Parts: sequence; structure tokens; C-alpha cells
Amino acid sequence: MIIAIDGPAASGKGTIGKRLAERYRLPHLDTGLIYRAVAKAMLDAGHPLDDRARAAAAARALDLTRFDETALKSDAVGEAASIVSAIPEVRTALLDLQRRFAATPGGAVLDGRDIATVICPHADVKIFLTASPEARARRRARELAAQGQPAKESDILADILRRDARDRTRAIAPLKPAPDAHLLDTTDLDIEAAVSAAIALVERVRRRSAS
Repeated sequence: MIIAIDGPAASGKGTIGKRLAERYRLPHLDTGLIYRAVAKAMLDAGHPLDDRARAAAAARALDLTRFDETALKSDAVGEAASIVSAIPEVRTALLDLQRRFAATPGGAVLDGRDIATVICPHADVKIFLTASPEARARRRARELAAQGQPAKESDILADILRRDARDRTRAIAPLKPAPDAHLLDTTDLDIEAAVSAAIALVERVRRRSAS
């Protein structure tokens, strides 16, 4: 069973993806992390984020076993990732890596922004998460505050709106729900309620497939 989860920043897709993977005993890939890893490599090397050749080279050199998730989760890396992820050469370099992961025997859970539309268009379960920008900004501010990092909600909201616009209007693999995706609005849901709703969607699809 392949479960594809898409959605904008801070919609809860990473957490829900992990929880679904645990429940169904499937490997999980947060594909946003691989784009963040490319962005961090560019930042660390001091390369311009729009240097297409260097960004593609960084994508080809990725080692999934050596990710520092804490470092990759910073807002600066997230903003940079939104830029490098729009580079066609980067997306091409990472496409095969993601599809190989999805081909894991028994299935997998992948979350990102183009899983159901590009990476796994034939996924068994497709979920598109959404939430209001304000709700997502509040969540991100709480998350940062819990980590002891400064968090100004208005700045986070502005960043989310910029990233949403960039992700939805890029020429290659824009953020949008697949035609057959199940929409799940998490604006008014806490994480437990959101996970329960996602599980219900998966179970509904499994029952339909078994009938």
C-alpha cells in the first residue's frame, strides 16, 4: 500500500505521515527534507540558491542516511528549500530517488507537495492536507517556542504566504491536490484528531478496495 500525502507548509503532513507509517508498519519519507537538504548544502557552501548547476549537483550527491533533521527544520532552510525546489534540474535529480523509495516491497508512506500528482500518481491512498495560513503560522510559532527559538507569529505568517504562492505558481509540479485526492482540512483539528481523520480515510479506501 502506497500512501501519498500532500499539502502546504505546516499543514501537519510530516507528523501525520509518520503516524500512518507507524500504524501500518510502512517506511516513511518526508520528501520535504530532501529538498531542505539540497538547500542547506547550497547555503553551507555559500552558493546562490538559484545556481541551477550547483543545486542539481547537490541533489545528486544526497545521502538519505546522513540527514540532520533538526538542522533541516529551521525556517531559513525551509525558505531556501522553497526556492531550490522550483529548479527543474533539482526536481529531475530527486524524482528517481523518491520513486525508488515508493517502490519498497509492501508499500510506503511519502509526504510532500507533489507526491500524488507526480511522484506516485497511482498511489493507493491520496490525502491532501490543508489549513488556514493563520492556523499554520500559530502551529509553527508554538513549535519554535517549544524548542526555545524566537518566534514572531506575524513573520512566520508572511513566510508561509510567500512559500504558498511560490509553491502553487511554480512551473514544475505546482502544489495542488490530485483529482482523486481526499481533502482533509486540519484548521480546527489538533494532531490527534487530524491523525484519526487520516486513518479513517485510509480505512475507507481499504474497505472499498477489499469489496
